[in-house]
Amino acid sequence: MALRHAVLAALLDGEYSGYQLAKAFDVGVANFWHALPQQLYAELAKLEKEGLVVGREVVQESRPNKRLFRVTDTGLAELEEFAAGVAKPTFIRDDLVVKVQTVDFVEAGPVIEQLDERAAVARAKTELFRELLRKMRGALDEEQFLREGERIGPYLTCLRGLSLEEEHEAWCRRIAAVLRGRYRERQTRHG
Repeated sequence: MALRHAVLAALLDGEYSGYQLAKAFDVGVANFWHALPQQLYAELAKLEKEGLVVGREVVQESRPNKRLFRVTDTGLAELEEFAAGVAKPTFIRDDLVVKVQTVDFVEAGPVIEQLDERAAVARAKTELFRELLRKMRGALDEEQFLREGERIGPYLTCLRGLSLEEEHEAWCRRIAAVLRGRYRERQTRHG
């Protein structure tokens, strides 16, 4: 998957400015694709040049003018082709996992601290995803929403984000506890 597909998918809900798109990425899209705001602006320019999105200028009185972007029919065709293609397997690429790999040879204390910090971040993200899911469902319970909701794609991706963050928090807490136990044991033996 390329950034272009994530941007096109994010724009399916309507028109967004670059700023709004960056906020959408930060809140919802980030659970499956990370991009910096400057990457998003550059990608919007490329997509517009290729005719996959169209932008329009909105004049604002007390603020600078802004451009709003939406997906074109050509952009929808690009997404159709992308959706029909074979999905690549997921790969973990996480520096914290590499740090855990090294704990037999390096000081474990800083790694434990980072695990605790990452668990707290994952906990905050789970709360954010739960709130997003509640907002998307409105008055419907989850099963009813999944059967009758108008647009379930963003909901389903938030479910994946929630599951990922819950699992990530649990892993970080467990590994930190294991390392604390081993670290204390080493200190007792050598201290």
